[in-house]
Amino acid sequence: MEKTLIILKPDALQRGLAGRIISRFEDKGFQVLALKAMHVSRDLAEKHYAVHKAKPFYPRLMNYITSSPVIVMVVQAVGGIAIARKMMGATFGSQADPGTIRGDFGLSNSFNLIHGSDSPEAAETEIALYFKPDELLSYERGNEKWIYDCSGDTPE
Repeated sequence: MEKTLIILKPDALQRGLAGRIISRFEDKGFQVLALKAMHVSRDLAEKHYAVHKAKPFYPRLMNYITSSPVIVMVVQAVGGIAIARKMMGATFGSQADPGTIRGDFGLSNSFNLIHGSDSPEAAETEIALYFKPDELLSYERGNEKWIYDCSGDTPE
């Protein structure tokens, strides 16, 4: 199982899309391990987006991500990071394929609704920014055998 951090950004909440986006992850078979609504502080935003500090869009990104509440969640699935990123679609809604979250709900080239970790290392770092270890749930789902073929040594 691979964990990833998902952030439903301010525009997703302001537009009333949070439930529909979360449902897509649950419908796909992701397991929700943690979820909370919060305001991202400037300090937290600077830590999370430090890799973008020198980029021209950085000031707008800081204003955007701290402008309104977000929902942060940790989800997991086999191959979860790649699957979540495929579900999100291209960074800009205007370029994202229909059927993806950004393709179905976004037009903006600035406001892009959702963030997802891009690697296992990034996921580990990002999850630690938003959640304490004891905030991540561990539980068995009764439908796991219907989400994955569990007849072998590893779920498929």
